[in-house]
Amino acid sequence: MKMNRKEFLQTLGVASTAVAVSGLDAVELFAQNANKDDKPNLVAVRNGEPDVMFQKGIEALGGIGKFVKKGQKVIVKPNIGWDKPPRIPANTNPILIGEIVKQIMNAGAKEVAVFDTTCDNTKNCYKNSGIEDAVVNAGGKMIYTDKKDRAYRKYYREVKLPEGKILKSAEIHEAILDCDVWFNVPVLKVHGGAKLTCAMKNLMGIVWEPRIFHSSGLQQCIADICTLPKKPILNVIDGYRILTAHGPQGRSEADGVLTKIQILSTDIVAADTYALEISKSQTNLTLENVGHISAGEELKLGTTDFKNKVNIIKISI
Repeated sequence: MKMNRKEFLQTLGVASTAVAVSGLDAVELFAQNANKDDKPNLVAVRNGEPDVMFQKGIEALGGIGKFVKKGQKVIVKPNIGWDKPPRIPANTNPILIGEIVKQIMNAGAKEVAVFDTTCDNTKNCYKNSGIEDAVVNAGGKMIYTDKKDRAYRKYYREVKLPEGKILKSAEIHEAILDCDVWFNVPVLKVHGGAKLTCAMKNLMGIVWEPRIFHSSGLQQCIADICTLPKKPILNVIDGYRILTAHGPQGRSEADGVLTKIQILSTDIVAADTYALEISKSQTNLTLENVGHISAGEELKLGTTDFKNKVNIIKISI
């Protein structure tokens, strides 16, 4: 049975009285909008609910039809790695995922499927994150894959990564390899090893065995997996709540800060760089701390110079 938005919010336990954080160090990044006649490759939105921010952001990029064509098979790849409720921002916000799936379906996609290679039990992650209900309500479906169950390995195929410096191949889920287009939709949060987990690191969730990254050089391997020839057609960064402590899982609601930010970009390096700047007053991280971003730029995956080389539209709701 489908729920209306109010019922869905109540089911997730999302507080309606939360107040957005003000005084971000990088607030000047939202100070003025680019010329509306320009064609942006990054849109930054703030001060809205997740679905509304996506509506405004995708409209500024030219609409969902710019990225999805009728009859296509589309994958949406959030972060759903942890068995945590939405009030602890360890996973991508379910309201955002539901809106993306709904818009893709409305654009005439043949099917929309959502998955992640989870760290905790997959069924629990999908359900307790609120993402499964959001996807089903929007007309999409979930793809189950559990790296703790070796039977699921058959759904991953080895792909060569000739441009990678350390990671020369990886076992990638067939959902990514066989779809027409896919959307990368991470949550912005701190991480004990990678320091920051965002758009680039979210690609670890399409790999069968991401532990290899940790043993081989995590920062470079994150950049290397982003050399995958089949890149996401769009990166949508969920910064509605930012996990600022005990990442990547979080322990309690107190580990998250309500910032109401969303970033959409076709440039994965610029997206992560911008997200880092926007959140640095909360995370205390700089570009020097997050080596995979600069490593991605060295691999020509995008630019960290978003001030001069990226056309940005800034929207405040």
